[in-house]
Amino acid sequence: MAPKTKAFVFQLTGFAVLFILFRYLVGTYTHLQGYWIPVTAFVVATILAPKFQAVKTNEGERLFMKWLFIKGIKEIK
Repeated sequence: MAPKTKAFVFQLTGFAVLFILFRYLVGTYTHLQGYWIPVTAFVVATILAPKFQAVKTNEGERLFMKWLFIKGIKEIK
């Protein structure tokens, strides 16, 4: 699989897991109603989801990750 495709799949998976988790938590433990539940879950998941990017280097295309809870940028092998 190409690094760009991996980056897209990892980013989508990370966002989807957090969105579903926060949609459940917001719907269950807050008094929000209607479209505010998915909007709130979307914003929180967007902020907390890790960011993946494929970058061309001298050694070839590499996959990197940046996340709020990890200091710096980490290379994914």
